[in-house]
Amino acid sequence: MKAAVLFSGGKDSTMAAYSAIKEGHEVEYLVSVFSDNPASYMFHVANIHITELSAEAMGIKLIKKVTKGIKEEELEDLKNILIELKDKGIEAIYSGALFSVYQKSRIDALCGELGLESCAPLWHRDPTEYMEEIIDLGFEVIITSVAAEGFDESWLGRKVDNDSLLEIIELNKKYKIHIGFEGGEAETLVLNGPIFNKKIKVMESENIWEGDSGYFLIKKAELEEK
Repeated sequence: MKAAVLFSGGKDSTMAAYSAIKEGHEVEYLVSVFSDNPASYMFHVANIHITELSAEAMGIKLIKKVTKGIKEEELEDLKNILIELKDKGIEAIYSGALFSVYQKSRIDALCGELGLESCAPLWHRDPTEYMEEIIDLGFEVIITSVAAEGFDESWLGRKVDNDSLLEIIELNKKYKIHIGFEGGEAETLVLNGPIFNKKIKVMESENIWEGDSGYFLIKKAELEEK
């Protein structure tokens, strides 16, 4: 099938793209939605501008769209995007939904209405096994925002590896943080991996910390050979 991936540059949408490719589908497009609302219910916001480099690194065309990010109204924007994709011959829409019924149910409904197949290959994966797989596959993932008790500024820009995963598991035990960050505890960015032809190098960044939450703002990045 010809597929498109709803793509933020984070670990989940990148793993969705990886799954689509491994399942033998033609991933024609990555679709990034730039939301004016940092608290969007549907769309990842932190460092979404880096998806231009992600798409180039993966060798897949990027479609960029903008939404005001108003709850429920942003779904009409997504519907219009899906209509455009169907007109381009896309048959399946991949998303990185893990446990968010809000997101998955709405994507499923829109795809069903438009005659598109909705694919969520990560749905209800065991969070620890999923994070271990990301690391074992060789994806280089950094944390770009945190918003949960137990996370402090030191986590911003930190790599997700076996050591940090052990700490995240301990935070889960203490604070009930979702190990896969599905509750919005953190957001991520993938810099490299097995489906990347080049890797993203962060050249300039700044931590924006707001007392109990914050984000890792990437001001400049570029691609380099692997």
